[in-house]
Amino acid sequence: MDIKKVAVIGGGTMGNGITHVFAMNGIPVNLIETKQEFADRAMATIDKNLERMVQKEKITAEQKVTTLDSIQVFLDVAEGVKDVDLVVEAVPENLDIKKAVWSAVDAAAPDHTIFASNTSSISITKLAALTGRPEKFIGMHFFNPVPVMKLAEIVRGLETSDETYDVVEATSKVLAKVPVPVNDMPGFVSNRVLMPMINEAIFAVYEGVATPEHVDEVMKLGMAHPMGPLRLADFIGLDVCLDILNVLYDGFKDPKYRPCPLLIKMVDAGKLGNKTGAGFYSY
Repeated sequence: MDIKKVAVIGGGTMGNGITHVFAMNGIPVNLIETKQEFADRAMATIDKNLERMVQKEKITAEQKVTTLDSIQVFLDVAEGVKDVDLVVEAVPENLDIKKAVWSAVDAAAPDHTIFASNTSSISITKLAALTGRPEKFIGMHFFNPVPVMKLAEIVRGLETSDETYDVVEATSKVLAKVPVPVNDMPGFVSNRVLMPMINEAIFAVYEGVATPEHVDEVMKLGMAHPMGPLRLADFIGLDVCLDILNVLYDGFKDPKYRPCPLLIKMVDAGKLGNKTGAGFYSY
């Protein structure tokens, strides 16, 4: 099956990037948001990012117009998914929110439609069980910024069919992504490895080993990381980091995944990184 039209649910940081890459690669998108102001913000971000690509001569002005014309905004889930081949959910890492979304999608989407979640840590098997088509449910984990990052973790749930996997793998390649197959475990591969490193970097600050700047400098100069772990945590969002660590901790019951108290305190204080203007750094 070829994916001829897709719905993306959520127009935040990940959702607008996912919408961008589908539309830019010739696949029309129904972008679904809860409020017009959120949809307008998502479209403004896509427009800005496309214009940056035009200025860098990566695409033409005509390609920008064609891409924007390929995106249609919906404020109703049922309307937005009724004629698509693939639904990609990119709402916050909150199981209750995802339950509500997938219940609505399952009731309205055509029988052939494949369901994909961009979750970075929540069990694909658990999400698939919320629908009546677990064999058509899969994880499609993109990385931020989506138009730039090449990786897509393709996560099989317990009942994901080979046909579903093959279609999503082929679609990822259409988007110029490199699909990497991963089985369904807490954090998959990327966050199972990354988040404990970020958490340990936060512990180093918490315990007075070094400042955030010096921790990041060690990792950049000593380990050739393009961005230090604390700067990366700010970029991801400290609340997102905490959510993922909690999923890992709950999923494995292993104390090595316990979130650092400093991370919890910063999230409680509303210092979430880039999106709030303050985290381990000021923006």
